[in-house]
Amino acid sequence: MFINFWYPAIESSDLGDEPRQVTMLGCDFVLFRDTDGQAHCLANTCVHRGGSLGHGQVKDGCIQCPYHGWQYDGDGHCRRIPSIGCDGKIPPRAKVDSYPVEERYGLVFAFLGDLPEEERPPIQTITEWDQDDWRSTMVGWEFNANMQRAVENSLDPAHNEFVHPTHGFQGERENYRVPDMEIVEEELGAYFRIMMYSPAGEKGTLKEFKREEGSIEAYSGHRGPNQLWNRLHLTNEYWLHQYQFSVPVDTERTRFWHINMRNSWLAPDADGRMDKRNRATVDQDQVVLTQLRPVVPPSGTAQELLMPSDEPVLNYRRYLAGWETKGWRIDVERMREMQKTAAVTIPSPDRRETGNWVLNTVPLVPPPERPAEPTPASSTQ
Repeated sequence: MFINFWYPAIESSDLGDEPRQVTMLGCDFVLFRDTDGQAHCLANTCVHRGGSLGHGQVKDGCIQCPYHGWQYDGDGHCRRIPSIGCDGKIPPRAKVDSYPVEERYGLVFAFLGDLPEEERPPIQTITEWDQDDWRSTMVGWEFNANMQRAVENSLDPAHNEFVHPTHGFQGERENYRVPDMEIVEEELGAYFRIMMYSPAGEKGTLKEFKREEGSIEAYSGHRGPNQLWNRLHLTNEYWLHQYQFSVPVDTERTRFWHINMRNSWLAPDADGRMDKRNRATVDQDQVVLTQLRPVVPPSGTAQELLMPSDEPVLNYRRYLAGWETKGWRIDVERMREMQKTAAVTIPSPDRRETGNWVLNTVPLVPPPERPAEPTPASSTQ
């Protein structure tokens, strides 16, 4: 799990007058709206006696702790302590971490880290979002699987044949092999392009879109550790562009939202059909992902026998190694030990400007002197 990236916390429509407690990166947060409707994300633990702010209420634009009524504004500063009266002086340490928030694409994103604004990796852009000739649907899940495993699954072209019945022939053809890929590396991630064969057109599911010989032009890539995008060009004219935004609840649970953009079937009554298809695909992935061992991918390649088709996964791991070099990976084992006796949270940008904090921050893995690179895939391994 990594700090210093934007993570989807909740759907905008689910954040109303009541606060919501959300667990992300193994820590608890509270989300609420102020009197202007602006969304805010704070560390969930009241610095008084450990009350859960997410189980409190919103009063006068602040989140009020249910234990002793302390009130925190959207910047995380305590504005009222009932026990000291109206004239009491609020201590400077009466504050909790506040995280930058942006609302896009029907989601509330929180930047969980301490980077200044100009250094923050961006939320990936859905370029088709405001275009009239595209229509969107969104579905969300939470399931018991490690987020890295889930992302690597989406970057794995070889699993389609066996996990998704409509995507291939389960390797039964004598001449079956994963087609050659074009891989492109960018600043925050890499993507691959591949031509896949889908027999679904023969069954009628994609009949109206079937290319010559049933081939589909597919692109899959990631931006940061938790943002994915796919492009499925069913024909030269009919396209599906998909975007996924994930957040690790902890090392064994993942919550994510899948936004499907389509330039066909634009009538609203087709939304249910698209959602049903997307849900079926994710449910098929979920069955496999929840059974993978170890739950967290191994740190090296000695426990895996990798093939050339695993190159996109190896590329993703190289990017993760680079962010670990920056000191952004959470030391999960140490964090769990700390949480037995202390409240810990993700460091916020204000930590770079001020001191005198009550809550502890999560421990981070020290940057390695020489980050190890995964072994290149080889068909002779």
